[in-house]
Amino acid sequence: MREWAGKGEAYAASYAALCAGTHDALVARLGPARERRLLDVGSGTGALAAHLSAAGWNVTGCEPEETMRVVAGRQHPTLALVEGALPALPFADAEFDAVTANFVLNHVDDPRVAAREMARVAAPDAVLATTIWIVSPSWFWLSVCERAGLAPAAGNRLPPERDFERTASGFGRMLSEGGWHRIKVAELTWSWRATIDQLWASAEGGVASAGAFYQSLIVADRVQFRRAFDQLCAEHVVDEAVALEHTAAVAVGRPG
Repeated sequence: MREWAGKGEAYAASYAALCAGTHDALVARLGPARERRLLDVGSGTGALAAHLSAAGWNVTGCEPEETMRVVAGRQHPTLALVEGALPALPFADAEFDAVTANFVLNHVDDPRVAAREMARVAAPDAVLATTIWIVSPSWFWLSVCERAGLAPAAGNRLPPERDFERTASGFGRMLSEGGWHRIKVAELTWSWRATIDQLWASAEGGVASAGAFYQSLIVADRVQFRRAFDQLCAEHVVDEAVALEHTAAVAVGRPG
């Protein structure tokens, strides 16, 4: 997950609000909390972990990127945070009653190995819950690139033997191959009302593939990119926000 190095503040100012769109769905699928132990893998700035804690779970957040943990510590000072990452989590077998990973398995080098590691740290009757993008923010930035006359980066795809079909059914098959059982996957679509400042913070701050692409541009191309961005936002802004529709696959399963 090297693309997130140093991006904690920029992510908090931008896509953290977008990724929160799945929080309620994850809480609903986990069942009763009763202060049981939950591990949130790739916890980022701690928003989901804090949401789960408020729902009654005894939550530990696990995040490899230091700048993410700094933001999480500032925004959620009572949250238990541990440094660590898939595919080698620093926990014993069967340590947690639930394990979550929100938009994490779409960033790891081997999703099946990562899924298996999530199952390893889960108790036999635990609930596993995770999400990926089906329709991600990339479509908006592709429109910006097209308008600016810039060729977008191709993106870093996994080798075919590690990749999987980015659909609800494809996600479910991958998790099954990663050792999950009794899997249920559903699509969740919502509209993120993003301010122009939030959107631009992701690009300027180097967040995700669009941000990395913007930061790779020479000055003249950055000017073109910003001009196209402003034009596109002006066409879609309503009440000082741009409504962007996104779709995620939300999966739950069991380790055995």
